[in-house]
Amino acid sequence: MNNLHGIIFAYETHPGLRELTAHRNTASVPYGGRYRVIDFMLSSLVNAGTDGVGLIVEAGYQSLLDHVGSGKDWDLSRKRGGLRILPPFGSPEKNGRYRGRMDALWGVFSYLNTIRQDYVVLANGDLIASLPLAELLEAHLLSGADITAVCARPHGDAGGARIPFSPNENGLTSHGPAGTAGVREYPRLEVYILSRQLLLSLTEHCAARGIFSFSGDVLGPMASALKISPWFFEGYAHRLESAQGYYACSMDLLNPAIRDSLFHPARAVKTKDRSDPSTYYGPDSRCVNSLVADGCIIEGEVSRCVLFRGVRVEKGAKVTDCILMQGSAVSAGAALKSVIADKNVLVHPGRMLMGHETYPLVIAKNTVI
Repeated sequence: MNNLHGIIFAYETHPGLRELTAHRNTASVPYGGRYRVIDFMLSSLVNAGTDGVGLIVEAGYQSLLDHVGSGKDWDLSRKRGGLRILPPFGSPEKNGRYRGRMDALWGVFSYLNTIRQDYVVLANGDLIASLPLAELLEAHLLSGADITAVCARPHGDAGGARIPFSPNENGLTSHGPAGTAGVREYPRLEVYILSRQLLLSLTEHCAARGIFSFSGDVLGPMASALKISPWFFEGYAHRLESAQGYYACSMDLLNPAIRDSLFHPARAVKTKDRSDPSTYYGPDSRCVNSLVADGCIIEGEVSRCVLFRGVRVEKGAKVTDCILMQGSAVSAGAALKSVIADKNVLVHPGRMLMGHETYPLVIAKNTVI
């Protein structure tokens, strides 16, 4: 155990994910054949020795609760500490909806007061990355910063929210106003580390002044009173905000280098345990450059796909550049290309469905076509 506690904001539902979040929030979207997005941040915390994690939820979190349960699969089922689900305690004037991360932290302020560790990681539940958080804590302590923000190196016209930093006289980096000389902006992964005492102080300060946003206010106008330093993560990272992004980062798994970064041998990604038989490949089947989970039946053609547990591709069916989630079935003679099929989708014989990598066709859960 180290001196680190985790708070995961698992209440957001990005509208850009379309049908994928009709029955779940972003943190519980299935990914990679057998995982959920939340698995990556939970596993990163556990791999760093954290034994206390709070999940802040709000609406549409039944799927998330079904997945994480008591936290047993992450070794977080404990009498003291462990995994705690933190449901909303909204006031009538905001209809139970959080107006920002500081609002959410104020809603669980009584929980924050029970944290025993001296340092807290604040993270979004939409991040797909395997973070070495023990290294982050060490870097934070060495830097003497009030808040350390996890950033990615900019690559060309990288999208996403950014945070500005400028060099100081000691060769370190400190927060500076964007647009001024010497200041460079870096993509932020919405993972931060700070002391428990500072977190409590900031939460009370923001609640008293009606400040709701962490990114917009604590890292914006209030930043002049704080020392905020970056910590650069060099591995693969993707924040899940759109169906196109989900399709792209799922296809990224077909790249061995990216799989090695996400599923680092020293930082195992844990998930809900489920025992399935091995996948069956029929004598006339063809499977090329695909990621296939256990329990599938492959009798047709599969190329450059990610198939979750229990998927069936019948003889004569052809599936290319697709993501098929748990329990989906493609009947004989059907052809799919650039399709994301949610759980338990049934495609009848002879159907032809085609999207594009820039705008994949998304089929909602339990749909029959």
